[in-house]
Amino acid sequence: MSEARKFKVLFLCSHNSARSQMAEALLRHYSPERFETYSAGLEPSEVNPYTRKALDELGLDMEGQYAKSLLDFWGGKHHFTYLITVCDKAEAKCPLFPFATHRLYWPFEDPSSFQGTDAEKLEKFRQVRDQIAAKIREWVRELEASGLLAGRV
Repeated sequence: MSEARKFKVLFLCSHNSARSQMAEALLRHYSPERFETYSAGLEPSEVNPYTRKALDELGLDMEGQYAKSLLDFWGGKHHFTYLITVCDKAEAKCPLFPFATHRLYWPFEDPSSFQGTDAEKLEKFRQVRDQIAAKIREWVRELEASGLLAGRV
């Protein structure tokens, strides 16, 4: 399928280190033929090592994924079908993004802020990863049921 027929999706978070990175990798994994997927942060930092570990457990390679700024996608050189904010901070601090047709808000807990042992932190990242995966699968099923993905396979 040509890139022009795919829905372009941008996942937005505060730092592009965990939730938005997970969402990008998961949607790319579940439906690469239907979506061109990106992620960004308002204040990008580094991809959290627990993000990489949690995705690696599912066999998802994050090769080439890195923390990107929302400004990298600003200015009209990109137009997205969907902007999906995955954290409260990004939703509050980015009230306007004119380069997306639709905007969705999927708030997930920030696993990076969790305090605990290494094992407990990894478990928190797994929990959030699984919540994001479930939401993405549900959303794709809803789009399929509505007929919006027809002709995008």
